[in-house]
Amino acid sequence: MKRSIMSRKCVWMSLLMALVMVSCHSTKQATSQAGKAGEKKYAVYSAAFYNLENLFDTIHDAGKNDYEYLPEGKNKWNTMKYRSKQHNMAKVISGLSSDMLPMGPAIIGVSEIENRRVLEDLVKQPELADRGYEIIHIEGPDRRGVDCAFLYNPKLFKLETTKLAPYYTVDNDTTYRTRGFLIAGGTLHGERIHFIVNHWPSRGAASPARERAGELVRVIKDSLLAAYPGSPVVIMGDLNDDPMDKSIAQSLGAKREQSETGANDLYNPWWNTLVKDGIGTLKYQGKWNLFDQIIFTGNLLGTDRSTLKYLKHEIYVRDFMLQKEGKYKGYPHRTHASGSWLNGYSDHLPTILYLVKEVK
Repeated sequence: MKRSIMSRKCVWMSLLMALVMVSCHSTKQATSQAGKAGEKKYAVYSAAFYNLENLFDTIHDAGKNDYEYLPEGKNKWNTMKYRSKQHNMAKVISGLSSDMLPMGPAIIGVSEIENRRVLEDLVKQPELADRGYEIIHIEGPDRRGVDCAFLYNPKLFKLETTKLAPYYTVDNDTTYRTRGFLIAGGTLHGERIHFIVNHWPSRGAASPARERAGELVRVIKDSLLAAYPGSPVVIMGDLNDDPMDKSIAQSLGAKREQSETGANDLYNPWWNTLVKDGIGTLKYQGKWNLFDQIIFTGNLLGTDRSTLKYLKHEIYVRDFMLQKEGKYKGYPHRTHASGSWLNGYSDHLPTILYLVKEVK
């Protein structure tokens, strides 16, 4: 896994030098760091997704099945553990894109958060406080009480609209009542763009539940493209399926290759990441899965960087985020395992999408 990541970093650095890329978030900074006269200058932005693995506080929320994350609950979840979890999440999030972009991602989709309060505590952590992240969160119907949300930097992403589109079944069966699809619309470098953060039904539910999620998100994508022709749509989240599974490849319609992807189609770069590179974002029975994906419309593809375009994608992993020993050596270092508190991070690794635009 490390060799693959290092290889991609080398490719990225070569591209960086070839383009005389300016890793910045503002035209002013791009201009001030320009190279030789006549060379093109670019601004780079990133969007990320991270499953925070049960970011619960220690207080019971009425109507939520949060009992295992209370001081007297199964996990003996207390203030010390909660504060440590917050610190660990902030440590990871503060590192996303920071090697290239000191201000970090413009927007970060997150899942498995209990309420707005845990996000307010998160953005106040010392590692994140100077970023000025704001929060997008709408309470959803999940039985456990976990939701999706966004953190965004208002200096980079100008929020205009938010909406929680519900998950529903054809026959209104509520057996798998679950998270909806949180939509954030706004502008990035002056261009209209929509983000949809997801947490599809778990593998405890039958696969048609995730196929239904794919169908619904595809309808949302098409509706956004109809309302805002030419504006990109970025779909991110823990989809609980791999890129080649029916829910994503067929129901959502995300394609494996750029050459197959039209402007209004969806391109899924993570398919080849899993199949060719052999790496993923979570591990089960010694095998990598890649559930945490960032998929986007084909109008972000191409070499004309007068508008926002896809540059690269990556799985973010550092040594401290992985188990160092034992049966699960090399697995993501999670918060709990077999009833024991590990003081880890998450059972998922974050993913990042980089976008680039020429600075005029």
